[in-house]
Amino acid sequence: MSEILVNKLTGTSTAGSILVTGEGNSTTTNLQQGLCKVWASISGGGTPAIEDSLNVSGITDVSTGRRKPAYTNNMGNATYLVIAGVMADGNTNGARGASGSQIADRNAAYIDYTIYYGSSSGSDGSASDGATIDGIGIAGDLA
Repeated sequence: MSEILVNKLTGTSTAGSILVTGEGNSTTTNLQQGLCKVWASISGGGTPAIEDSLNVSGITDVSTGRRKPAYTNNMGNATYLVIAGVMADGNTNGARGASGSQIADRNAAYIDYTIYYGSSSGSDGSASDGATIDGIGIAGDLA
């Protein structure tokens, strides 16, 4: 097997993928259509903060349960797929069951969404700042 060592790799791929591995570690980057281009793990309930992320430059607390992460690198358009949900809500008995989101605005530079979930006694579908960890993922093409 041949080995190519480079300091910088620049290019595009529309059909295949390019796998770049760092020397001496297992870090890999896959450049391919259809992969998650933005994701964020968000904590804080009423005051959201980014715990860890990819391609997220910051987050705005718009209103109750409503978050607005901005992208470091814009998406190619506003027709990307959004995946959002609650991972923990601070309830001592675990998550409250159904979780979801409502998108208020989806454009190339940011996503504006609201976290909704039910209670342990029923699914009331209320917007809530009770989520101690929520998250979002975006699949689509970068600009």
